[in-house]
Amino acid sequence: MLIGEFARAARVSPRSLRHYEQAGLLEPRRTSGGYREYAAEDLAAVARIRVMLAAGLGTRAVRLYLDCVRDGTDAHRLVMCPDLRAELDRIEARLDREQDRIARTRGALRALESPDPAP
Repeated sequence: MLIGEFARAARVSPRSLRHYEQAGLLEPRRTSGGYREYAAEDLAAVARIRVMLAAGLGTRAVRLYLDCVRDGTDAHRLVMCPDLRAELDRIEARLDREQDRIARTRGALRALESPDPAP
């Protein structure tokens, strides 16, 4: 499949596919005319890439750990490769810090919105 048809089948934009290729996540074959040509098995790779990106992994981490995500019958399952657990723990810790920061900001907003007590 050429990039447009493949992008529709994978439910991503052609731009995303080019980005995945540039990041070293996907390596489509090339036709004699230089066009990208994708195989059906590339659909599974794109699905794994999307799951990992949605989980907060950057393209560098996806490249390192892409083989750790296996296709299941109705979902993707994760097989812990060395260092992947630590990477996921770092993401979770970052999310916890962000959640704390957001809670503090909401508290400050509520304090600003509170009516002043009568003197």
